[in-house]
Amino acid sequence: MTRARLTDEEWEFVEPFLPIGRFGPYPERLREQFEGVIWRFRTGGRWREMPERFGPWQTVYNRFRRWRDGGVFQALLETRARRDVAGARVGAETLTAIEEAAARKKERMRDGENTRDARFPTTP
Repeated sequence: MTRARLTDEEWEFVEPFLPIGRFGPYPERLREQFEGVIWRFRTGGRWREMPERFGPWQTVYNRFRRWRDGGVFQALLETRARRDVAGARVGAETLTAIEEAAARKKERMRDGENTRDARFPTTP
């Protein structure tokens, strides 16, 4: 089974981004509903196949649509990217790839090669 539950640390990061209206969602169900969205995209299952532990699938789907349309997921990604760029959470593989790319560019410059990527021409 694919992990759909958030760790407490992950939830602390996500929770402030989720709006709570006057009439719901109730804060105690918010985490389960967000985990339902995670379940949907990690498993590739249909909304109607969602396990009951996340709440009614229609409710989770409606929350997903509101969060998507309200820019919640975009804000989460942008904030995560800023943290990664600031050095708070860059994974070892990512850091290695960045270092290798920088080293290759330095080698090409030293050897007098054109450092521009031919796949992305600068002229229209």
